Amino acid sequence: MNAEKINQYIRSVKLNRKGIHSINEYPFNLPIVKNLYQLEFHKNVTFIIGENGSGKSTLLEAIAIEYGFNPEGGTKNFDFSTYNSHSELHKYITITKGPKKPKQNFFLRAESFYNVATAIDKASRFSSGVKTINYYGGVSLHEQSHGESFFSLFIHKFSKEGIYILDEPEAALSPARQMAFITRLHELVTQNCQFIIATHSPILICYPNSIIYEINENGINKVKCEDSENYQLTQDFLNHKEKFLNMLID
Repeated sequence: MNAEKINQYIRSVKLNRKGIHSINEYPFNLPIVKNLYQLEFHKNVTFIIGENGSGKSTLLEAIAIEYGFNPEGGTKNFDFSTYNSHSELHKYITITKGPKKPKQNFFLRAESFYNVATAIDKASRFSSGVKTINYYGGVSLHEQSHGESFFSLFIHKFSKEGIYILDEPEAALSPARQMAFITRLHELVTQNCQFIIATHSPILICYPNSIIYEINENGINKVKCEDSENYQLTQDFLNHKEKFLNMLID
């Protein structure tokens, strides 16, 4: 077995269709699930892109839960719960793991990161040893802007030989910060980290050591960033903004 395979913590996800009672009910009616059989992940970075409602976040959530993460995010040691909203998809998937276990891990959900930050503060208040917050830069994530708290996570908590599942990490980041995130992403990739990322960002998907799966009416397709709808639509808008604005607000 080559080194690339050994350092890949999650190799693939497979949908177990035999136990599904109805493909027309949520979450099995989502485009990404309806077209899912087996999805192979890149050894470095896998991007999953698609329109709102395509099921990107639902699939990431299922992979994270099946891997052992809290549905609301955090490391595998987080066990808090504020609202039970996750789907049952995790019961119907099988993930194939590599032989090497990661030393670090984190599941980021942009929509529930506030709850994760609260759990970190709470754990720090009641800690008798090293404060949990010290692993996140030493400053409460609630005392930083949304974007600053995300970046503190990437810089201070993420480290070598880790598996990181990120749902819309660009949600709180400016374009400049998204570019800075690419730099941090690459640093971690060179330290044997693996990322699975759902995103709408045409900037992030330009990272080269990756594969991109685009979800649309034609199924799940592997695409180049330049051929993705997100990239092309953004490029067209910026190049012809007057034309688009005339159509949008006429």
